[in-house]
Amino acid sequence: MQRRWIVLVLIVVASLWLVTHPPRFVLNWLKPVDLTNPVQTGEQLVSDYNCRRCHTIGGTGAIKAPDLENVTNRLTVEEIRAVLINPSAERANSPMPNFFLSDSEIVAIIAYLAQLDGNEDLPLEVP
Repeated sequence: MQRRWIVLVLIVVASLWLVTHPPRFVLNWLKPVDLTNPVQTGEQLVSDYNCRRCHTIGGTGAIKAPDLENVTNRLTVEEIRAVLINPSAERANSPMPNFFLSDSEIVAIIAYLAQLDGNEDLPLEVP
């Protein structure tokens, strides 16, 4: 009986950990997006995640958070990717929530931002 409780507790703890800190492979498995047209997909994701609620993107949005105009000219793809993976790790006490984006979602969002910045040829690939 005691062994069952231990197993149950371990399952609950592991489940909570997976929900609050999902590993990249889990995110990539749960949240793949079609990258046939990454710019269009990225535009939809920016809308779905309501990024303009805080950021100015493409001339519209709020000014609570950094302006993302020309972001692909100011930061490298790796720097943008790092912020999207874990905003708090890149900027301590960042108010930006962690959306737990999959690698394909990140590529699509960066492709959309690059297109807005006139960087359509920016090399993007899913890691």
